[in-house]
Amino acid sequence: MKRTLLFLSALLLLASCDLTRTETYVDDLVVPLEEGSSDSLFFSVNLEYVVTGMKVEARQALNSTIISQAFDLEDGGGSLEEVAIRYRENLIDEYMNENAVLEGGVRTWEDHLTGSFQARYKGWKNYLVSYYSFRGGAHGIQTLSHIVFDAKTGLQVNEADLFNPGYEAPVAQLIRAAIQASMEKEDPELLQLVNLEEVVPNGNFGLYEEGIEWLYQPYEVGPYALGIVSATIPWNQLTPYLK
Repeated sequence: MKRTLLFLSALLLLASCDLTRTETYVDDLVVPLEEGSSDSLFFSVNLEYVVTGMKVEARQALNSTIISQAFDLEDGGGSLEEVAIRYRENLIDEYMNENAVLEGGVRTWEDHLTGSFQARYKGWKNYLVSYYSFRGGAHGIQTLSHIVFDAKTGLQVNEADLFNPGYEAPVAQLIRAAIQASMEKEDPELLQLVNLEEVVPNGNFGLYEEGIEWLYQPYEVGPYALGIVSATIPWNQLTPYLK
């Protein structure tokens, strides 16, 4: 009897584990604008992707979505290495061409792209893409973007897959209330910068044990000083609107 219980426990543990194996594509370089110049392009890519543990079609679908969204493409456009190299070469050309005729000023650029799997929740895989770009001026821009995958099929999960029709307005109210409560507690002055009417479910969400997290990029719901705005709504508050 004990052996049977141990065997069943082992099966349950195995079923709850994520058995996929991942690797990370890494590219990191500094390209001087001119020989001996301190003005340079600083570039890096660190993108995690699945190599085993999923069916071939699911793995290909998942990795293709990571590639297309990380590099802002209409489709995958090739392997991760192929797309990353093409992106790097295009960026170098753009940097050299745009700065070749300038005199003085800041001619240093930065371009940093990172993507990694986050905590898995039930049958979903969470992936987070971080991008930082600096092209001179007062500041650079950082964005954070969630991608949620069906762990079995490798297909991306959208809000329409999770929510019943008509969810937008009530869920928007929940998100606005969460942002307002968080800022009133941490920094009330920031609340004056938020355009709460612009806060709606925007498709940039992750699924976690504590609830659904929505992210809003700089300038999306307020000025740059507001930064990236996040709000996590507990599952029990979302239950009436979920499929």
